[in-house]
Amino acid sequence: MRSGPFRMMAIALIMFGLTAAVGLAVQAAPRSQATQTSAKSPPSVQDPGERAFQKNCSRCHLPPMTLSPRITGTVIMHMRTRARLSRQDEQLLLKYLAP
Repeated sequence: MRSGPFRMMAIALIMFGLTAAVGLAVQAAPRSQATQTSAKSPPSVQDPGERAFQKNCSRCHLPPMTLSPRITGTVIMHMRTRARLSRQDEQLLLKYLAP
């Protein structure tokens, strides 16, 4: 009789995990499709900051619609270390993301 509640809990946990996995897959699908379409036909880029974003950041990120000027410096500093951005690219991205 004791295996009943444990079995039900295990089934509930498995269902929760599957639901979470499907939810993540659904959220990731539009982003990967957008990345694939932008990789096929690169748009003409005029702004040097946007060019720096396309060169350095677009491999992993879509351009943010809004980014608080308060956190932009922190984000850029973090990504400068992780993506090995040059000082010039850092300044261009800072102007592009938080004008």
